[in-house]
Amino acid sequence: MKNYYKLGVAGIIMFVMFLPVLLLAQDKQLTLEDAVYMNPKVLPARLSQLQWMGKSDYFSYVDKNELLKCRANLKDFQSVARLDDLNAGLTDLGEDSIKRFPRISYIEDNVCRFEHGSNLYSYNITTRNLERVNSFPEEAENIDVCDKNLHIAYTIENNLYISSGDEQTQVTFDENKGIVNGQEVHRREFGIHTGTFWSPEGNLLAFYRKDETMVTDYPLVNIDPRVAELENIKYPMAGMASHHVTLGVYNPESGKTVFMKTGKPEDQYLTCVTWDPSEKYIYIALLNRDQNHMKLNKYDVSTGDLIKTLFEEENDTYVEPEHPLYFPESLSGQFLWFSKRNNHQHLYLYDTDGNLIQPVTEGDWSVLNFLGTDKKGKKVFFTATKESPIQENIYSVELKNGNITRISPDHGSHRGMVNHSGDYVLDAYSSTDVASEYKMLSTNGKTIFTIRENEDPLADYDLGEMSIFTIQAKDGTDLYCRMIKPSGFEEGKKYPVFFYVYGGPHSQLVSDSWLGAAGIFQNYMAQQGYVVFTMDNRGTTNRGLDFEQAIFRNLGTIEVEDQMEGVNYLKSLDFVDPERIGVDGWSYGGFMTISMILKHPGVFKAACAGGPVIDWKWYEVMYGERYMDTPESNPEGYQNASLLNYVDKLETDLLILQGTMDPVVVWQNSLSFIKACVDKGKQVEYFVYPGHEHNVRGKDRVHMYEKIRIFFDERLK
Repeated sequence: MKNYYKLGVAGIIMFVMFLPVLLLAQDKQLTLEDAVYMNPKVLPARLSQLQWMGKSDYFSYVDKNELLKCRANLKDFQSVARLDDLNAGLTDLGEDSIKRFPRISYIEDNVCRFEHGSNLYSYNITTRNLERVNSFPEEAENIDVCDKNLHIAYTIENNLYISSGDEQTQVTFDENKGIVNGQEVHRREFGIHTGTFWSPEGNLLAFYRKDETMVTDYPLVNIDPRVAELENIKYPMAGMASHHVTLGVYNPESGKTVFMKTGKPEDQYLTCVTWDPSEKYIYIALLNRDQNHMKLNKYDVSTGDLIKTLFEEENDTYVEPEHPLYFPESLSGQFLWFSKRNNHQHLYLYDTDGNLIQPVTEGDWSVLNFLGTDKKGKKVFFTATKESPIQENIYSVELKNGNITRISPDHGSHRGMVNHSGDYVLDAYSSTDVASEYKMLSTNGKTIFTIRENEDPLADYDLGEMSIFTIQAKDGTDLYCRMIKPSGFEEGKKYPVFFYVYGGPHSQLVSDSWLGAAGIFQNYMAQQGYVVFTMDNRGTTNRGLDFEQAIFRNLGTIEVEDQMEGVNYLKSLDFVDPERIGVDGWSYGGFMTISMILKHPGVFKAACAGGPVIDWKWYEVMYGERYMDTPESNPEGYQNASLLNYVDKLETDLLILQGTMDPVVVWQNSLSFIKACVDKGKQVEYFVYPGHEHNVRGKDRVHMYEKIRIFFDERLK
C-alpha cells in the first residue's frame, strides 16, 4: 500500500496547485438522458461476445467490428475476422452488407454461425470462407438453430416449422389460434425461455404444445387506428382456468410426432425439459397446480411412455424447479440437479435411474450457476454466494471429498465461463471497487493474465458517497441496504430521501458490484440532492428458501414491515429530514410503494407507483398462486393484500404511472384503485402512457423519468 503521508512540502504545494483541476474533473453531472438511454459513456466498457471457441483453449470477443482471438495461457491477441471480411463474402453471395459485426456462435473450434436477414451463414475463420447454410421465412419467429446440423426450428403464428437447407417442413397444423406450438409456456415462469428443444445430435425436436382455448380472453385496446381496435390476450388469473401443456417429439426422418404421456391433471406445469445424451429419453419436471409437489419423470421418446419417476420433491409452501438436468460429458450416465430441498440452492449428483449418488455442495449459502466439469469428471465448477449473500464468486468442488476451492481472486460479482477441458475460466466481474474487469484464470485459482481492466466511466462525475450495510428485521434477520448520499454532502444539513423499492421474489437490488448495483437514475437523483436508499427485504433472493418463503400467502406484510425498518433507520440519521421522505417503485415495487403509504399513513410525503399490482386476484396464475395460493383457498391473504381495502388511509401525495397495453400487470389494477379513490374522495395524480406495455420504452421513457423527478422535487424540496 502506498504511504500518502510522505508527500513532503513540495508534494503538498503541487497538490494544492492542482486541487482546482482535480475538483473540476469530478464536477461532471449526469443527465436524465444518461440515466434513461444508458449512455455508453456512463457505463463500463465491456467485451462484446466474449466466449470460448468451441472445445479449444482459445477465446474470442468482438471489438470495434473486429473479431479477436487469444489463447488461454498466452496473452497474444490476433485479429481473425473483420466486418469488411464478412461483407466481402456477403457481396460474393449477392447478399446485402451488414453495418455491425453480427452475433456469432461457434459450431466448431474455427467455424462460427450467424444470422442476417432471413438467412443463416457459417464462417470459417481459418479459410475465411463464408457460406449460406440455411434460411427461414421473413415472418418466422422463435428461431432455434441446431448447431449439429444447422437445421432451424421456427414458428409462424401458432404453428411450428423446420428448415433444413432449402426445404421447409411444417410440423404442426393447428388452425385454432388457441392452440400454440413451439413457443414458451406458463408465462415464462419456472425458468422457461424457449418452446423448442433440439436433441443432442439434432435428430429429433421436442416442442411445447399449449392449449389455451379454455383461458379467458383479456381485452387490451389499441388506439393507434382511427377507430380503436380490441386486441385480446390470454391472461389466466389466479384461481381461474389455466392453459394445458403437453410435450411432443418430432422425428424429421419419419415426419411423425409422439406426445409424451404426461397424464393429468391437464393444468399441471411442465418444465426443466432435458434430452438424455442417447436421444432415447427425455426428462420433464411435472409440477402440480398447487406448486408444492414436483415429479422428475423420464420418458421414452419413441412411444411417449413414462419410464420412471426418478424422484419427487415436496414442500408445504412451494417447489420451484427452474434448471434443466446437466449431463457433463465426463460423468457418463450421471446428471447434476439444482434443488432447494435443504433451504439453500445446491447441486446434487444422480444417476439416470434416479439414485442419489451424493450431494455435490451443501451449506448456508446458495449455488447460483453451474459452469461445467473438468475432463476427468473429478471437479465441478459453479458460482455461489459462499462468501456473502451479496457476492457471486467462482468455485470448484472435488467430487471425491467435497473440498471447495475459490477460483475468483477478488470480491464482487463474477460471471464465469469454463472451457471444455475444465482448465481455464473466463472471469467477467465488477465490484464496489471495480467498474469492470476481465481476467483469464486457471481452475486451480491462479490469475494467468488480465484481459481488460476498464476505467470507471463515472470517475470524473460528481457522485454521492455510496455505502452498503445491514440493518436488522424485527426477528433479527440481517437485511442488506444501499445508501447514496447527495452529491456535495454537507454536514449539519438535512436532506430529502428518495426511497427506491422493489422487494419481490427473485429480486436482489443490493450487491457487491459496480455502484452497489444502483442504477444510473438513482445516482442521478443523488446528484439532485436526495439521500437515495434501497433495501432487500425478506422474500427476495439468494438468502435461502426460509428467507424467500417468509412472505408466502401474505404478500405485502413481511416485506412492508422490513422496509419500514429501513425508514426507521433513515429517520435516526441526523442528515435526513424525516418530513421529506418519498418512495418510488415499479410493478411489484409499485405494489410495495402503495402498500407502504397506506399501511403507514403520514410517514411518506410523496410516492410514485408504476404499473402496480393492486389486487393479486387480477394477477397471473403461475406467479400469483405460487406465492398466494388461490383466492378461494386463501381469502384472508388476498383481502389483506388488496390495496383497495386501505384507500381511506391515503394521506401521501401519490402519482401512479401506467402503460395502457400492459400484458403483465393489466390496466384493471390501477384503474380499480383510481375508482376506489374517487369513491372515497381521495385525490391522486394519474398518468398513462398510451400504447406502452409493462415498461415504458423509447423517448417516452425520458418523459416518464422527468415526470418522476419533477413530482418528487415539487413535494420534497
